[in-house]
Amino acid sequence: MLDVRRLQVLRAVVASGTVTAAAAHLGYTPSAVSQQIAALERQAGTALLERVGRGVRPTAAGLLLAEHAALIGAAVSRAESALADLTAGRTGQLAVRYFATAGATLVAPALARLRAAHPGVRADLQLADPADPLREIRRGQAHLAVLVHPPTRPPDPGVRLVHLLDDPYAAVLPAGHPLAETERVELGALATEPWVGSEPPGPCLQPVIDSCAAAGFSPDFVVQSEDYATAQGFVAAGLGVGLMPRLGLRTPHPGVVIRPVHNPEPIRTISAAVRDPTPDQPPLRTLLHALHTTATTG
Repeated sequence: MLDVRRLQVLRAVVASGTVTAAAAHLGYTPSAVSQQIAALERQAGTALLERVGRGVRPTAAGLLLAEHAALIGAAVSRAESALADLTAGRTGQLAVRYFATAGATLVAPALARLRAAHPGVRADLQLADPADPLREIRRGQAHLAVLVHPPTRPPDPGVRLVHLLDDPYAAVLPAGHPLAETERVELGALATEPWVGSEPPGPCLQPVIDSCAAAGFSPDFVVQSEDYATAQGFVAAGLGVGLMPRLGLRTPHPGVVIRPVHNPEPIRTISAAVRDPTPDQPPLRTLLHALHTTATTG
Protein backbone atom coordinates (compact mmCIF):
# COMPACT_ATOMS: atom_id res chain seq x y z
CA MET A 1 0.00 0.00 0.00
CA LEU A 2 1.32 3.41 -0.94
CA ASP A 3 2.16 5.73 1.95
CA VAL A 4 0.01 8.90 1.83
CA ARG A 5 2.65 11.06 3.51
CA ARG A 6 5.27 9.99 0.97
CA LEU A 7 2.83 10.77 -1.85
CA GLN A 8 2.60 14.33 -0.57
CA VAL A 9 6.41 14.56 -0.52
CA LEU A 10 6.45 13.40 -4.16
CA ARG A 11 3.82 16.01 -5.01
CA ALA A 12 5.99 18.76 -3.46
CA VAL A 13 9.05 17.63 -5.41
CA VAL A 14 7.15 17.53 -8.70
CA ALA A 15 5.62 20.97 -8.04
CA SER A 16 8.94 22.62 -7.13
CA GLY A 17 11.18 20.80 -9.61
CA THR A 18 14.02 20.17 -7.13
CA VAL A 19 14.51 18.12 -3.98
CA THR A 20 16.08 21.11 -2.23
CA ALA A 21 13.13 23.42 -2.89
CA ALA A 22 10.65 20.74 -1.83
CA ALA A 23 12.61 20.17 1.38
CA ALA A 24 12.51 23.88 2.19
CA HIS A 25 8.75 23.99 1.54
CA LEU A 26 8.06 20.94 3.70
CA GLY A 27 10.51 21.81 6.47
CA TYR A 28 12.56 18.67 5.87
CA THR A 29 16.22 18.17 5.00
CA PRO A 30 17.00 17.31 1.36
CA SER A 31 18.30 13.95 2.58
CA ALA A 32 15.00 13.16 4.30
CA VAL A 33 13.06 14.04 1.13
CA SER A 34 15.31 11.79 -0.96
CA GLN A 35 14.80 8.94 1.49
CA GLN A 36 11.02 9.36 1.32
CA ILE A 37 11.07 9.31 -2.50
CA ALA A 38 13.30 6.21 -2.52
CA ALA A 39 10.97 4.41 -0.14
CA LEU A 40 7.94 5.37 -2.28
CA GLU A 41 9.69 4.06 -5.40
CA ARG A 42 10.25 0.74 -3.65
CA GLN A 43 6.53 0.62 -2.76
CA ALA A 44 5.53 1.52 -6.32
CA GLY A 45 8.03 -0.85 -7.90
CA THR A 46 9.16 1.72 -10.47
CA ALA A 47 11.13 4.96 -10.78
CA LEU A 48 9.15 8.11 -10.08
CA LEU A 49 11.74 10.84 -10.76
CA GLU A 50 14.57 11.32 -13.19
CA ARG A 51 17.36 13.88 -13.07
CA VAL A 52 17.34 16.79 -15.52
CA GLY A 53 20.31 19.12 -15.07
CA ARG A 54 20.24 20.36 -11.47
CA GLY A 55 16.61 19.42 -10.99
CA VAL A 56 14.30 16.48 -11.40
CA ARG A 57 11.20 15.72 -13.40
CA PRO A 58 8.57 13.06 -12.87
CA THR A 59 8.38 9.88 -14.87
CA ALA A 60 4.97 8.89 -16.20
CA ALA A 61 4.42 6.91 -12.99
CA GLY A 62 5.64 9.84 -10.87
CA LEU A 63 3.30 12.27 -12.64
CA LEU A 64 0.38 9.87 -12.18
CA LEU A 65 1.01 9.50 -8.45
CA ALA A 66 1.57 13.26 -8.02
CA GLU A 67 -1.83 13.93 -9.59
CA HIS A 68 -3.47 11.42 -7.26
CA ALA A 69 -1.59 12.92 -4.31
CA ALA A 70 -3.20 16.27 -5.15
CA LEU A 71 -6.63 14.64 -5.12
CA ILE A 72 -5.86 12.90 -1.83
CA GLY A 73 -4.65 16.16 -0.30
CA ALA A 74 -7.84 17.94 -1.34
CA ALA A 75 -9.96 15.08 0.04
CA VAL A 76 -8.08 15.14 3.36
CA SER A 77 -8.54 18.90 3.57
CA ARG A 78 -12.29 18.54 2.98
CA ALA A 79 -12.46 15.76 5.56
CA GLU A 80 -10.65 17.91 8.14
CA SER A 81 -13.00 20.81 7.45
CA ALA A 82 -16.07 18.58 7.71
CA LEU A 83 -14.77 17.07 10.94
CA ALA A 84 -14.17 20.54 12.40
CA ASP A 85 -17.73 21.56 11.49
CA LEU A 86 -19.14 18.38 13.03
CA THR A 87 -17.22 18.59 16.31
CA ALA A 88 -18.06 22.30 16.63
CA GLY A 89 -21.77 21.59 16.13
CA ARG A 90 -22.09 23.44 12.84
CA THR A 91 -23.26 20.32 10.97
CA GLY A 92 -24.49 16.80 11.73
CA GLN A 93 -27.66 15.01 12.66
CA LEU A 94 -29.37 14.12 15.93
CA ALA A 95 -31.68 11.11 16.08
CA VAL A 96 -34.44 11.98 18.56
CA ARG A 97 -37.21 9.66 19.74
CA TYR A 98 -40.23 10.76 21.76
CA PHE A 99 -43.70 9.73 22.93
CA ALA A 100 -46.74 11.39 21.39
CA THR A 101 -47.77 13.78 24.20
CA ALA A 102 -44.25 15.17 24.47
CA GLY A 103 -44.05 16.04 20.78
CA ALA A 104 -45.88 19.37 20.67
CA THR A 105 -45.35 20.41 24.29
CA LEU A 106 -41.68 19.53 24.92
CA VAL A 107 -39.86 18.36 21.83
CA ALA A 108 -41.05 20.97 19.32
CA PRO A 109 -40.04 24.06 21.39
CA ALA A 110 -36.72 22.42 22.30
CA LEU A 111 -35.97 21.68 18.63
CA ALA A 112 -36.71 25.31 17.79
CA ARG A 113 -34.04 26.34 20.30
CA LEU A 114 -31.66 23.75 18.84
CA ARG A 115 -32.18 25.10 15.32
CA ALA A 116 -31.53 28.66 16.45
CA ALA A 117 -28.24 27.63 18.08
CA HIS A 118 -27.14 25.06 15.47
CA PRO A 119 -28.90 25.84 12.17
CA GLY A 120 -26.78 23.31 10.24
CA VAL A 121 -27.79 20.35 12.41
CA ARG A 122 -30.70 18.21 11.24
CA ALA A 123 -33.04 16.29 13.55
CA ASP A 124 -34.14 12.76 12.70
CA LEU A 125 -37.41 12.82 14.63
CA GLN A 126 -39.51 9.68 15.16
CA LEU A 127 -41.93 8.27 17.71
CA ALA A 128 -40.24 5.87 20.12
CA ASP A 129 -41.15 2.21 20.18
CA PRO A 130 -43.80 2.10 22.95
CA ALA A 131 -42.81 -1.47 23.84
CA ASP A 132 -39.13 -0.53 24.33
CA PRO A 133 -38.44 3.21 24.07
CA LEU A 134 -34.80 2.75 25.12
CA ARG A 135 -33.92 0.16 22.48
CA GLU A 136 -32.39 2.59 19.98
CA ILE A 137 -30.49 4.41 22.72
CA ARG A 138 -28.95 1.14 23.94
CA ARG A 139 -27.96 0.19 20.38
CA GLY A 140 -26.50 3.61 19.59
CA GLN A 141 -29.10 4.19 16.86
CA ALA A 142 -30.57 7.30 18.54
CA HIS A 143 -28.92 10.12 20.45
CA LEU A 144 -31.82 11.04 22.73
CA ALA A 145 -35.26 9.75 23.70
CA VAL A 146 -37.97 11.56 25.67
CA LEU A 147 -39.94 9.01 27.64
CA VAL A 148 -41.96 8.25 30.76
CA HIS A 149 -39.77 6.26 33.13
CA PRO A 150 -40.83 5.13 36.63
CA PRO A 151 -38.56 6.88 39.17
CA THR A 152 -38.17 3.65 41.17
CA ARG A 153 -36.87 1.71 38.16
CA PRO A 154 -33.11 2.02 37.51
CA PRO A 155 -32.04 2.98 34.01
CA ASP A 156 -30.83 0.31 31.62
CA PRO A 157 -27.07 -0.36 31.45
CA GLY A 158 -25.42 2.11 29.10
CA VAL A 159 -28.27 4.62 29.45
CA ARG A 160 -28.35 7.86 31.46
CA LEU A 161 -31.65 9.47 32.44
CA VAL A 162 -31.99 13.24 32.76
CA HIS A 163 -35.09 14.27 34.73
CA LEU A 164 -37.24 16.79 32.88
CA LEU A 165 -40.46 17.11 34.87
CA ASP A 166 -43.06 15.40 37.02
CA ASP A 167 -46.41 15.46 35.25
CA PRO A 168 -49.39 15.11 37.65
CA TYR A 169 -52.70 13.61 36.57
CA ALA A 170 -55.95 15.54 36.99
CA ALA A 171 -59.56 14.41 37.14
CA VAL A 172 -61.47 15.04 33.91
CA LEU A 173 -65.20 15.28 34.59
CA PRO A 174 -68.26 15.96 32.44
CA ALA A 175 -69.56 19.50 32.82
CA GLY A 176 -72.33 19.36 35.40
CA HIS A 177 -70.82 16.42 37.29
CA PRO A 178 -71.42 16.76 41.07
CA LEU A 179 -67.67 16.77 41.78
CA ALA A 180 -67.09 19.60 39.28
CA GLU A 181 -67.99 22.10 42.01
CA THR A 182 -65.12 20.98 44.29
CA GLU A 183 -61.68 22.57 44.15
CA ARG A 184 -59.93 19.22 44.45
CA VAL A 185 -61.21 15.71 43.93
CA GLU A 186 -60.34 12.96 46.36
CA LEU A 187 -59.37 9.99 44.22
CA GLY A 188 -61.52 7.59 46.24
CA ALA A 189 -64.62 9.62 45.27
CA LEU A 190 -64.24 8.25 41.73
CA ALA A 191 -64.27 4.61 42.82
CA THR A 192 -67.85 3.88 41.71
CA GLU A 193 -67.75 5.95 38.53
CA PRO A 194 -67.51 4.51 35.00
CA TRP A 195 -64.08 5.40 33.59
CA VAL A 196 -62.79 6.54 30.22
CA GLY A 197 -59.31 5.18 29.61
CA SER A 198 -56.80 7.47 27.91
CA GLU A 199 -53.58 5.46 28.25
CA PRO A 200 -52.37 2.21 26.68
CA PRO A 201 -50.88 -0.36 29.05
CA GLY A 202 -47.44 0.80 30.11
CA PRO A 203 -45.65 3.48 32.11
CA CYS A 204 -48.33 6.16 31.55
CA LEU A 205 -51.19 3.96 32.74
CA GLN A 206 -49.33 2.49 35.68
CA PRO A 207 -49.45 5.62 37.91
CA VAL A 208 -53.25 5.64 37.48
CA ILE A 209 -53.60 1.95 38.38
CA ASP A 210 -51.20 2.24 41.34
CA SER A 211 -52.86 5.37 42.74
CA CYS A 212 -56.36 3.89 42.45
CA ALA A 213 -55.11 0.76 44.22
CA ALA A 214 -53.69 2.96 47.01
CA ALA A 215 -57.15 4.60 47.26
CA GLY A 216 -58.72 1.15 47.63
CA PHE A 217 -60.28 0.45 44.23
CA SER A 218 -59.65 -0.60 40.64
CA PRO A 219 -61.05 1.72 37.94
CA ASP A 220 -63.89 0.34 35.81
CA PHE A 221 -62.92 1.30 32.26
CA VAL A 222 -66.06 1.28 30.12
CA VAL A 223 -64.48 3.16 27.20
CA GLN A 224 -60.88 2.92 25.98
CA SER A 225 -58.99 5.58 24.04
CA GLU A 226 -55.29 6.13 23.56
CA ASP A 227 -55.72 9.77 22.58
CA TYR A 228 -56.36 12.55 25.12
CA ALA A 229 -58.51 14.67 22.81
CA THR A 230 -60.74 11.71 21.99
CA ALA A 231 -60.89 10.63 25.62
CA GLN A 232 -62.00 14.13 26.62
CA GLY A 233 -64.74 13.90 24.01
CA PHE A 234 -66.01 10.68 25.56
CA VAL A 235 -65.98 12.30 29.00
CA ALA A 236 -67.81 15.38 27.66
CA ALA A 237 -70.47 13.06 26.25
CA GLY A 238 -71.10 11.75 29.78
CA LEU A 239 -69.69 8.26 29.18
CA GLY A 240 -67.43 8.37 32.22
CA VAL A 241 -64.69 10.19 34.11
CA GLY A 242 -60.96 9.98 33.61
CA LEU A 243 -57.51 10.78 34.90
CA MET A 244 -55.23 12.47 32.38
CA PRO A 245 -51.79 14.07 32.73
CA ARG A 246 -51.54 17.84 32.74
CA LEU A 247 -49.25 17.74 29.72
CA GLY A 248 -52.05 16.10 27.76
CA LEU A 249 -54.62 18.67 28.88
CA ARG A 250 -53.06 21.80 27.39
CA THR A 251 -56.11 22.06 25.10
CA PRO A 252 -59.14 21.19 27.24
CA HIS A 253 -62.44 20.15 25.68
CA PRO A 254 -65.15 22.78 26.32
CA GLY A 255 -67.46 20.09 27.67
CA VAL A 256 -65.22 18.91 30.50
CA VAL A 257 -64.09 20.22 33.88
CA ILE A 258 -60.53 19.58 35.04
CA ARG A 259 -59.78 19.32 38.76
CA PRO A 260 -56.65 18.44 40.77
CA VAL A 261 -56.64 15.03 42.47
CA HIS A 262 -55.36 14.10 45.92
CA ASN A 263 -55.16 11.17 48.33
CA PRO A 264 -53.14 10.21 46.31
CA GLU A 265 -52.15 12.28 43.29
CA PRO A 266 -50.91 10.15 40.36
CA ILE A 267 -47.72 11.50 38.79
CA ARG A 268 -45.70 10.33 35.81
CA THR A 269 -41.99 11.16 35.55
CA ILE A 270 -40.76 12.37 32.17
CA SER A 271 -37.05 12.05 31.40
CA ALA A 272 -34.61 12.38 28.56
CA ALA A 273 -32.52 9.27 27.92
CA VAL A 274 -29.04 9.47 26.41
CA ARG A 275 -26.16 7.06 26.13
CA ASP A 276 -23.83 6.64 29.10
CA PRO A 277 -21.20 7.95 28.75
CA THR A 278 -22.88 10.73 26.79
CA PRO A 279 -21.04 11.72 23.59
CA ASP A 280 -19.45 15.15 23.80
CA GLN A 281 -21.55 16.77 21.07
CA PRO A 282 -22.46 20.48 21.37
CA PRO A 283 -25.86 20.03 19.62
CA LEU A 284 -26.81 17.22 22.01
CA ARG A 285 -25.87 19.36 25.01
CA THR A 286 -27.93 22.21 23.55
CA LEU A 287 -30.96 19.96 23.02
CA LEU A 288 -30.78 18.58 26.57
CA HIS A 289 -30.60 22.11 27.97
CA ALA A 290 -33.48 23.21 25.71
CA LEU A 291 -35.66 20.31 26.86
CA HIS A 292 -34.94 21.11 30.50
CA THR A 293 -35.69 24.81 29.93
CA THR A 294 -38.95 24.00 28.13
CA ALA A 295 -39.98 21.56 30.86
CA THR A 296 -39.35 24.02 33.68
CA THR A 297 -40.69 27.18 32.06
CA GLY A 298 -43.54 25.70 30.00
